[in-house]
Amino acid sequence: MTRRKELAGFLRSRRESLSPEAAGFPGGSRRRTPGLRREEVAQLSGVSVTWYTWLEQGRDITVSRQVLESLSRALQLTPAERGHLFALAGAPLPAEPARRMPVSPTLRTLLETLEPNPAHVISPCWDLLAYNRAYAGLVGGLDDLPDEERNSVWLLFTRPGMRTLLVDWQREARDILGQFRAAADKNPDDPRTIALVDALLAASPAFASMWSAHPIRAFASATKHFDHPRAGRISLNYTKLTVTEDVTQHLVVFLPVAEDDATALQRLAELDRPVPSRA
Repeated sequence: MTRRKELAGFLRSRRESLSPEAAGFPGGSRRRTPGLRREEVAQLSGVSVTWYTWLEQGRDITVSRQVLESLSRALQLTPAERGHLFALAGAPLPAEPARRMPVSPTLRTLLETLEPNPAHVISPCWDLLAYNRAYAGLVGGLDDLPDEERNSVWLLFTRPGMRTLLVDWQREARDILGQFRAAADKNPDDPRTIALVDALLAASPAFASMWSAHPIRAFASATKHFDHPRAGRISLNYTKLTVTEDVTQHLVVFLPVAEDDATALQRLAELDRPVPSRA
C-alpha cells in the first residue's frame, strides 16, 4: 500500500511539473491545475483515462513494463526518474547496453595520488583504461602496447615475463580467468569481449586449456606475490572498487603488506622517476 501511494504521488508530481507546451499541448490561462491533465498523460501513454486515474489514486492494479515505458516517455522522465518509476511499480528495470565512458580527470588524479602504490582502472573485459606510473613500473612495458593488447588477461597469458613476475602464476591465472569469465557472462554479446576471447584462444594454449574448464570465480580481496626483476620480492594486498559515475569501470589498488613491501615500492618508484632535463 505504501509503495502504491508513493507511485501515485510520484506520477502526480511529474505530471504537474511538465508544462503543456513541452508535451505538445496548448497552454493558456483556462487551465485550473498546473502541468498536464490526467487525460493528456493517458493520451500520450496510450492508456485509458480511467486506468491512469486509478494509478494516481494508488489502487492495486498491475502495471506492465510496456506501460511503464510509455509513462516514462510521456512524462519525459530522466534516466534516474525512470529507474525510480520502475522501482515503485515493483518491475525489474530493462537491461541497458553497457555505457563506455572515458576515465574522468578526477579518477586519473586519484591514480596519481595513490603513488607509489600501483593502481589502474579496468573495463568489464579487463582492458586497462588508465594506470599510474607505479603500476606501469610493476608490470612494465604498457605505454608502447597497442590498445587491444593493453588488457590484463591478454598480458597474463601472452607475455612470458608475467610467468616469472607472479610467484604463483598458475593459481593467479585460474583466479583471474574465473573472475573474467564471470564478468563476461553478464554481457555475452559484447563485441570487444568476443574478439578478445577469440584472440586469446588463438594465441595461448594455456588460455585455451583453462577456458575449456569453465572457471568461475567471484572477486575477493587477496594478496598477490611478485618477484620483480628490479625491486625484488613484493607482496601486495589488492582490492577492486566500482566507479559510481560509470559502474562498468573498476579501480584496482595494490597496497603493501609489510614495511619491506612499501620500501620495495618506493625503490621501484625512484628507479622509474623521470630524470629532469638540463637546460
